[in-house]
Amino acid sequence: MEHFVVSARKYRPQTFKDVVGQQAITNTLLNAIENNHLAQALLFTGPRGVGKTTCARILAKMINSDGNTSEDEDFAFNIFELDAASNNSVDDIRNLTDQVRIPPQIGKYKVYIIDEVHMLSQAAFNAFLKTLEEPPKHCIFILATTEKHKIIPTILSRCQIFDFKRITVTDAKNYLKYIAEEQGVKAEDDALHIIAQKADGAMRDALSIFDRVVSFSGKNLTRQAVTENLNVLDYETYFESTDLILENKIPVLLLQFNRVLAKGFDGHHYIAGLASHFRDLMVCKNQETIELLEVGEDTKQKYIDQSKKASHAFLMQGINLANDCDLKYKTSKNQRLLVELTLMQLASITFDGEKKNNKHFIIAPSYFKARGIKPVPVELPKKETKEETISEVEVAPEKPVVEAVAEPVIPKISIQKPGKVTSGLSLKSIREKKEHQIRQLDVIIDEEDLPTEPVSQDDLVKAWEEYTESLHRKGEKILASIFEMETPQIKESSICLTFSNNTNKIELERAQYPLLSYLKKTLRNYDLHLDISVNEEVAKKYAFTPQEKYDKLKEKNPNIEILRKTFGLDI
Repeated sequence: MEHFVVSARKYRPQTFKDVVGQQAITNTLLNAIENNHLAQALLFTGPRGVGKTTCARILAKMINSDGNTSEDEDFAFNIFELDAASNNSVDDIRNLTDQVRIPPQIGKYKVYIIDEVHMLSQAAFNAFLKTLEEPPKHCIFILATTEKHKIIPTILSRCQIFDFKRITVTDAKNYLKYIAEEQGVKAEDDALHIIAQKADGAMRDALSIFDRVVSFSGKNLTRQAVTENLNVLDYETYFESTDLILENKIPVLLLQFNRVLAKGFDGHHYIAGLASHFRDLMVCKNQETIELLEVGEDTKQKYIDQSKKASHAFLMQGINLANDCDLKYKTSKNQRLLVELTLMQLASITFDGEKKNNKHFIIAPSYFKARGIKPVPVELPKKETKEETISEVEVAPEKPVVEAVAEPVIPKISIQKPGKVTSGLSLKSIREKKEHQIRQLDVIIDEEDLPTEPVSQDDLVKAWEEYTESLHRKGEKILASIFEMETPQIKESSICLTFSNNTNKIELERAQYPLLSYLKKTLRNYDLHLDISVNEEVAKKYAFTPQEKYDKLKEKNPNIEILRKTFGLDI
């Protein structure tokens, strides 16, 4: 079996021109060598796998090459690599400083590459300071680290610092394409792009992933094979999710999310990816920002096509909802429900209400049957002007009449149009829908021939208590307690109530429809109506502060003041 060499070693750059994504640094080092401006202490810092050690080796080889040496010459006797992660003691640094004094036998310079230099101990750093500040002319130190902040300032001040950047997705993809051609692998553009994204700016990681996927799929590298092997959510998942959201298909959307979880993906990963997908769609809305989209050409066209379906307002609200879910995910005790609720809210953004004709409100026969009233046909008034005070009801030609209230005289019915159509899919819309249902059928009956018998205070109180007792039997304890707070007073046809706060007034107004229906029928007076007011002076009589509570207690028992003074108590 032939020995296999991983791509990260096999295709390690041998010259600065081969280094991917670090043109600024390689150009600077080339100019420094040509102009003889190279510092004797260099610090290469940056993320893993971006070429720090590779550039250090290329630099060490170039400064020792005199133009007559072959390309295969590696100057092994002039280049010394020290792993500071395992050689981080004072003794290791002392051995290094002893070797520095000996000049090179071949070439001009001895190059010391100290990798992971931030792992040196504090004492080792201090032992290295003097040598680093004044090294012999034949020595060059190249320090490499991924965590510059852990290096003491006195070391940093003695080095020329080069900050290596993360390799862009485009650069990584292009280099992977070159490697695939070298190995005779037929790779899809989207497949290489997913590998480059998964590498997160590290070329070494990209090459390791490439080797793994090639071992899985062979010489034909497809997007499906990459996503299956790497277990990542590909673009198609988010394209499908966005289509379902735009079409308001909540059940199908929740089933798709369940399939994502069944594949082993985390809900946090899914919702974060959906927010990024909305961001990419937003980028595609403007021709100038399309270049910010780091995807393959085929996928880019899909983004452009889907961005035309989604409005700018939808994308902004979608990003806010997804980002809010992302922030709350870790602290949530029911994380799956949080994501599902967010998906339902996303699918409700473009929902235009229930698909019903809300212009037609016909009173159900049960409404009149429960009140012992016989419905009879009534002709509707003709439409006169747009400014009519009575709202119109449109009726189909084959049904020119509707059922209304009568006995013995035809009543007048006014049906008010609803002001706003609400969705039943969000918490806010559920609350609005309840209020809408209370007001959507405001039936005003002409009471000329309905009973309007006089009502006494005792009869009103008795009927009021009976209705309150019925609320207790139904389990509506809070509403019943509000009814028990005040005794109603009858003034002609007005039932007057005075509360100490506005909350009780609002709650009673919400429950007034069944209450008035019961009182009118029981007391046989269809002119009755509620007159609820709030007396702020009564509210002020309640004791809230400790001093007010103490004064109230002192009024009931003056001996409390003697007790307080005797024991020196504070309020």
